[in-house]
Amino acid sequence: MFTRLFGKPKQETNALETLDKLNETLEMLEKKENVLLKKAASEVEKAKEFTRAKNKRAAIQCLKRKKLYEQQIEQLGNFQLRIHDQMIMLEGAKATTETVDALRTGASAMKAMQKATNIDDVDKTMDEINEQTENMKQIQEALSAPIGAAADFDEDELEAELEELEGAELEEQLLQPATTAPAAPVHVPAGRQPTRPAPRKNTAEEDELAALQAEMAL
Repeated sequence: MFTRLFGKPKQETNALETLDKLNETLEMLEKKENVLLKKAASEVEKAKEFTRAKNKRAAIQCLKRKKLYEQQIEQLGNFQLRIHDQMIMLEGAKATTETVDALRTGASAMKAMQKATNIDDVDKTMDEINEQTENMKQIQEALSAPIGAAADFDEDELEAELEELEGAELEEQLLQPATTAPAAPVHVPAGRQPTRPAPRKNTAEEDELAALQAEMAL
């Protein structure tokens, strides 16, 4: 039974099925262990009763059976330890296998990508990109250049011309006539309005002349 239980699993049995089988076996051993523990405790109680009844021989027989049960319990405990050890090793092997499979898959994918992408093609592509970039820079520089050949100006000559313009501007400002300041408004105190001149009365001669003109008009 021990050899059959811990023998090498068949090739078609996968790790999950093996773990399930080990778990079932472990539960079975634990149940047997509990039964033996109860039997050993029962033998101890019987031995006590025989001791009280002064039946020494029967009490010793009970203690011998208790020892046999304890030996079986110890053996079952060793079996459980072996199963736990086997489960730990199997779980570790399963994790290792899955890791190796994942790495193998990654290596295959990497190999396929490297086969599809040749280093010479990459270098050629980068050279083309650099060449196109350089051409585009030259085109942009040509478009942004001013129309016609750029003249080489003399900075000192430009400074002298600017000084002449500033001197002419200053001379023109000095020759302009000074503008008269506007007359200050007359301040009239509040509550006092300026008086209008009274209308001039006609003299006697002016009245006679007006009457004569009226008669001639008739």
